[in-house]
Amino acid sequence: MTSREIRQSFLDFFASKQHRIVPSAPVIPHGDPTLLFTNAGMNQFKDVFLGKGKRDYVRAADTQKCIRVSGKHNDLEEVGYDTYHHTFFEMLGNWSFGDYYKAEAIEWAWELLVKVWKLEPERLHATVYKTDEEAAKLWERYLPRERIHYFGEKDNFWEMGETGPCGPCSEIHYDRTPDLSGGKLVNAGAPDVIEIWNLVFIQYNRTADGTLEELPAKHVDTGMGFERICAVINGKVSNYDTDVFTPLLDAIAAMSGHKYSGALDDMYAIAMRVMADHIRTVSFSIADGALPGNEGRGYVLRRILRRASRYSRNLGFREPVLYKLVQTLADTMGDVFPEIREQQKTVERVIQAEEEAFLQTLERGLEKFDDIARRMESHGLQRISGADAFLLYDTFGFPLDLTQLLARERRMVVDDTEFATLMEQQRERSRKARKIALQEVETLAISSQTEFTGYTELQTEATVLHVHGNQIVLDRTPFYAEMGGQVADKGMITLGGISYTVLDVQKSGNAIVHICDRDVEPLVGTKALATVDKRYRADVAANHSATHLLHEALRRVLGTHVQQAGSLVAAEGLRFDFPHFQKVSPEEIQAIEEMVNEKVRENIPVRTLELPIDEARKIPGVKSFFGDKYGDTVRVVVIDDTFSAEFCGGTHVRSTSEIGVFKIVAESSIAAGTRRLEAITGTGVLHYIAQLQQRINEQQRSYEELQQKLKQLEKELSKVQVHALTQQVQGFLAKARLANGGHLRVVAEQVDVAHIDQLKALGDELRNALGKQGVGLLASVVEGKVQLVCVATDDVKERYPAGKIVAALAKELGGGGGGKSHLATAGGKDIHKLPSMLQDFAAFVEKF
Repeated sequence: MTSREIRQSFLDFFASKQHRIVPSAPVIPHGDPTLLFTNAGMNQFKDVFLGKGKRDYVRAADTQKCIRVSGKHNDLEEVGYDTYHHTFFEMLGNWSFGDYYKAEAIEWAWELLVKVWKLEPERLHATVYKTDEEAAKLWERYLPRERIHYFGEKDNFWEMGETGPCGPCSEIHYDRTPDLSGGKLVNAGAPDVIEIWNLVFIQYNRTADGTLEELPAKHVDTGMGFERICAVINGKVSNYDTDVFTPLLDAIAAMSGHKYSGALDDMYAIAMRVMADHIRTVSFSIADGALPGNEGRGYVLRRILRRASRYSRNLGFREPVLYKLVQTLADTMGDVFPEIREQQKTVERVIQAEEEAFLQTLERGLEKFDDIARRMESHGLQRISGADAFLLYDTFGFPLDLTQLLARERRMVVDDTEFATLMEQQRERSRKARKIALQEVETLAISSQTEFTGYTELQTEATVLHVHGNQIVLDRTPFYAEMGGQVADKGMITLGGISYTVLDVQKSGNAIVHICDRDVEPLVGTKALATVDKRYRADVAANHSATHLLHEALRRVLGTHVQQAGSLVAAEGLRFDFPHFQKVSPEEIQAIEEMVNEKVRENIPVRTLELPIDEARKIPGVKSFFGDKYGDTVRVVVIDDTFSAEFCGGTHVRSTSEIGVFKIVAESSIAAGTRRLEAITGTGVLHYIAQLQQRINEQQRSYEELQQKLKQLEKELSKVQVHALTQQVQGFLAKARLANGGHLRVVAEQVDVAHIDQLKALGDELRNALGKQGVGLLASVVEGKVQLVCVATDDVKERYPAGKIVAALAKELGGGGGGKSHLATAGGKDIHKLPSMLQDFAAFVEKF
């Protein structure tokens, strides 16, 4: 059977048992801060198991995309070195929500495996929890007692995470040994006897303190490794020998020129298995909204991608190659999981960019590792220190497990304890560096709670609950405390006839602490009037509502991978950080601005809804943020039912027109794969325009001053150049010809000048040098035209007027000109006639 046929037969079987076939949830569990990745089919039904949610069906089945790379369920280190562990896998599952229980779950598992898929019943073993006699007796209907095994919490008590739904489980194992002797290998981690299906009987909830609580109803949650069952049904020893993986392995082999051998000790085969597994994890994570980064799931994703990139080197690759496998993945899995086709281009670009960034430092990092390893080996040591591992992490971006991988290849180990200590010290330094608040708020030892009235009013009468220095706590306040990226309100508190300026507002437990400009009279129990600065609040609210519009516009222009990675909402403007793999182009910025401003012009009412969290999450397209802690009731801000809906506790405008206008003023990178936009609205735009006008005026003044300086410099330069040219005048006189019976000296020379003014100045110098009985002609070619200056001394200017002489000459050159009798200028086009004109000038003057 092909993998497609096996998957479909599973779903068809449980559909015949009245199960609703549901789609796979994303591998990114948005709204569940307890999980980095979806690691089991039951994750999407967690609320049902906890009794906090319901479905319109009580039986379900699906194939669920799962990732196990962190926490309790972590198979990363085994990937590539065996044939059945994966970081990404499909989990075939069926569920009962308070409907059927152990008997039906076991019966249908047996029916599917033995009667539908025709597995040999003598190769099947079952395990049960050490005290679960009910499950053991049910298995006796199908298996002899010797193939029913008891195990403890480690193997047969299933838990999704540190907290959450859990319960005893019964695993089904398949014996691959030739002589069916695998009974003793059950749960021994041997490849000859592997677990293929886990039937979990959920009846408890594990709380944060570790205790078990009985759930309101008992449920069934089963999970079967799709890749493993494909191998078993098709008689393959390795999951990688099935058509789930062979297209990827074939693609890698074709690109690398190395044939896939399948051997466990073949470094080429290991590298191929790692690449084939990891590209699935990375691609589906990105398709579902994650991006490589430096924290949380982004860091885990980056580790996996870099691990695969490092293994690709074993196959000879030195350029990005992983992104080229996305096409094969889309071809083989896109029909079942269409998101990989829909997001293919985004996935490819993100992976390629990440590979390129890593490869830039990989070579230098590998050289550094080799230096470290050789130094250790020269001293007879087989341990890489935590300090050296941290250096590789901090300088070259090597995750610890990459350094451990390199060490293992050289039969060395890494001091991960020292590495962890150094990492924690760095985090502590970062935490201290971030403490730049106006004033650290003292944790007030009070049990009271401040009621926030600021959603509906900007002025509130209140009672003073606590005063400490310049800090005031009231029972009620319209002041918004800094949180969720939004800055605190500003304003005044009047107490005992004295007004105090509120500079900052912070939360301390359930109290809202107002930090004032000076120490406050300790009038506890008296009345106070708290007044928010209306204009300041309006500017902040405009920027916050604009942030919501910007978020949605980014997703529509750049792609659905965009999600808020950090923000600042202030009165002066807003800042929005988001994952993206390249610079936002000017055209994209323009499209984003236009989309936001269109919504501003539409004057859309901004609605706020208080809803139970389960109901709020059903709003189409609603945005919530991973890691944020939400209560049972949440506040949702809606701007146009078809455009923007977000979980948000901040303050907002009443309608989008109050935003005024939206303008993006900066785009930058703040980390690999993370971009930042800065924008302004309303009043901020007016200030921005005023600043631009001031800058333009200053630049205009600077330009005019520069022009004047330039002209002055040109004059000074011209003087210098003319002075240099005057040094030639005596040489001109020495070459003067005689005319009129030897009584008239005639000078005719070509010189190089920048413009006619220099030529005129040089003419003056020549006239002065001639003194008496002299006529001179100076010519220059300026910008492709002939420029002429003719001079005559005072005693001959009436006989030989310069103006008439130069006019006649210019006419021969196809131009014109003239002037006074002692000095005149002219110009002409015919440059070729100039040499002969200068040669014949003395004869021309004598005949004039």
